[in-house]
Amino acid sequence: MDKKRKIEILVLSDVHLGTYGCHAKQLLRYLKSIKPKTVVLNGDIIDMWQFSKRYWPKSHMKVVKHIMHLISKKVTIYYVTGNHDEMLRKFTGFKMGSLQIVDKVILPLGDHKKAWFFHGDVFDVTMQHSKWLAKLGAVGYDTLIIINRFANFISEHIFKKGKLSLSKKIKNSVKSAVKFINDFESTAADIGISNHYDYVVCGHIHQPEMREITNQHGSIMYLNSGDWIENLTTLEYNEGVWTIYKYDETEMVPETEPDENPEEKVLSNTELFANMVADFNLMTVK
Repeated sequence: MDKKRKIEILVLSDVHLGTYGCHAKQLLRYLKSIKPKTVVLNGDIIDMWQFSKRYWPKSHMKVVKHIMHLISKKVTIYYVTGNHDEMLRKFTGFKMGSLQIVDKVILPLGDHKKAWFFHGDVFDVTMQHSKWLAKLGAVGYDTLIIINRFANFISEHIFKKGKLSLSKKIKNSVKSAVKFINDFESTAADIGISNHYDYVVCGHIHQPEMREITNQHGSIMYLNSGDWIENLTTLEYNEGVWTIYKYDETEMVPETEPDENPEEKVLSNTELFANMVADFNLMTVK
């Protein structure tokens, strides 16, 4: 009996595979627990900015393999390009089976409603004019994640307290960051309203949100899927209703496979290439 939760549309963004902050094991467990009809990968799934570090554990490869498995099962997948995987924008329009690479996508929903999906980096002034600064910030953010993990170890094992999120605390305490998030949401909503969409669905700012935004021209439901660095969230759509899903370990089925060593083997370039070629061959055969 299939106990997987059925989802009409799954929106996943800002996974940042290839970075230390990515919670790939948790993401894989979540993906194995659901059965989506349509998947929107809304940008920054693979962090190509920091891919040169050659940090690519097996758990990260397993997420890629699972997505390929969904393609082989003819699950409709839209890969919406983001800023960290902007190299894929050269392949906009590319189709392979049920996978399509796009810069944005508009999907019809029930009751004649339309949802507009895009990553959201187009609104980021830093991205547009100082890309080198944004990349430097990404490296600093990844370093902060490593420090955060060390702080969590001390907090949990020595002081017997809960986990910390230094990056989230810093982000939420800086007024300019709060203003940027508010401006981002308002801009996305304004453009969505002007185009007569019912929903505008973004990623990029790592801030899960679902709220109605109104201006002088109308209103729209703004949605953001958050991320898998700090929040571990997705958006799920079923029977006309959107919800923000936050990862809960207690809801997951216990793993049948033995857990890998915490110090995961980092795949070499040769191993990574061989694995991906093997997966594409299997998909071609099917």
